[in-house]
Amino acid sequence: MSISLFLRGFAIGLAIAAPVGPIGILCIRRALVYGRLSGFISGLGAATADAMYGSIAALGLTAISIRLIAAQDELKLIGGLFLCYLGVRTMLASPRRLDTASPKGKEAGDVTVSGKALGMDFGSAFLLTISNPMTILSFAAIFAGLGAVGRETSGPWMVTAGVFLGSASWWLLLSTVAGLLGKHWPGAQTARKVNLISGVVILGFGAAALFLAARSWFD
Repeated sequence: MSISLFLRGFAIGLAIAAPVGPIGILCIRRALVYGRLSGFISGLGAATADAMYGSIAALGLTAISIRLIAAQDELKLIGGLFLCYLGVRTMLASPRRLDTASPKGKEAGDVTVSGKALGMDFGSAFLLTISNPMTILSFAAIFAGLGAVGRETSGPWMVTAGVFLGSASWWLLLSTVAGLLGKHWPGAQTARKVNLISGVVILGFGAAALFLAARSWFD
């Protein structure tokens, strides 16, 4: 039963992560510009947030779920502002890829990225994902359909582990493909275009989140 729940959790994590959204755009852009490690670390931030929400739903922590959903407008506002900030920052970012890549890094499609930069990659993706508490409703509905999650002590933890690894697997695949594509870029000019397009898309997601938050206050 535990293995079955783990596999179901893996499938859920994969399904939650796969739809392309601001996190996906962020991950692809970072993998293309800074290498697959940067993209994957960003994905791990999102996977960690998914696992946290998944554990809350799997453990049936209703009080926490209610508080998060009650604060959804405030969280949407924070998330929207953060997305707008990231969008503008991405559009203005300089294409460091060709300047910081070592010969070995150019072959691998990676660049030398500091631990601080990777920490910021992780943190920004985590904050963006955690600022969408409606994800809990998705997990709660799916787990209710699973049934049997609470029949054994290890059940919720096996599902949560599956969610994390399923989500992380998707981000590993996405960042690896984007990183490999990044090896064949003709130069910094293409990087600037990618930064501009990615920034505009992320800014659009941020503006949409702010609009939804504002509309809920005036309804």
